[in-house]
Amino acid sequence: MIPLVRPPRLAPGARVAVVAPSGPVVEERLAAGLDLLRGWELDPVVGPHVLDRHPGFPYLAGTDADRAADFQAAWCDPDVAAVLCARGGYGAQRMVDLLDWDALRAAGPKALVGFSDITALHEAFAVRLGLVTLHGPMVSALDFLKNARAQEHLRATLFEPESVMAIRATGGTALVPGRARGVTLGGCLSLLAAELGTPHARSGARGGLLMIEDIGEEAYRVDRTLTQLLRSGRLDGVAGIALGSWKNCGSYELLRRVLADRLCGLGVPVAEEFGFGHGDGALTIPFGVGAELDAEAGTLTLDEPALA
Repeated sequence: MIPLVRPPRLAPGARVAVVAPSGPVVEERLAAGLDLLRGWELDPVVGPHVLDRHPGFPYLAGTDADRAADFQAAWCDPDVAAVLCARGGYGAQRMVDLLDWDALRAAGPKALVGFSDITALHEAFAVRLGLVTLHGPMVSALDFLKNARAQEHLRATLFEPESVMAIRATGGTALVPGRARGVTLGGCLSLLAAELGTPHARSGARGGLLMIEDIGEEAYRVDRTLTQLLRSGRLDGVAGIALGSWKNCGSYELLRRVLADRLCGLGVPVAEEFGFGHGDGALTIPFGVGAELDAEAGTLTLDEPALA
């Protein structure tokens, strides 16, 4: 695994597009998120179908074709410097195969921001475009709207990425102590498992620093998903692992035993409660950047800024 191409950083006045590749968006929250972006001196534009609802499936923000069209138009617009996802939920996997990857590649590198269901796009952008992407807060999500730490870490990553090259865990200790070097990758655990065998997923994590988290999954389902990744060989050769938030996943004591049981046998450093994902004040983590993970210190130190 090698470092990927870093998109350009943002500057005041940059135009950014907000799209909804997955679940439906609450209009009031979107409006509040757009105001925050304007406060950063950005010029946000919203895809025409962002506030749509699928006519048959209420868990989707509009039809697959419309969500894909919004995303592609935003990415291919030469005036757009970054594409920010409005929220997660479910649906990115349904639209990712509708994208014209040759056109996306021709449009050149720009920042993509999102997490949760957007894991499917993080994987696709790494495999198909070779681009660094940002696992970070989404425009209409409550954490972005309410939490200053989440806002500031994303803002710094977008505008002043050299100021956040040392990312420090917000809590926790090391399940397995040690240091490891590799290239960052990962996302939502259940989405990574769902991506297995698809044309947009990486074949493995060899040489990578795997960053994983999830929401609303009971301990036995986390066990099942990790076991699937282990049995498939997806974790063979991984260099180190950082664990983010596990919101609404039941007793953390039980979950921690599951994580230790499934991951400690890999013989690599494992850091816990790192502070990215669905938890409060989520940190922004770049995927595709060379870094060093120190599990005991709870630090991820990037080799270079996330954005160029």
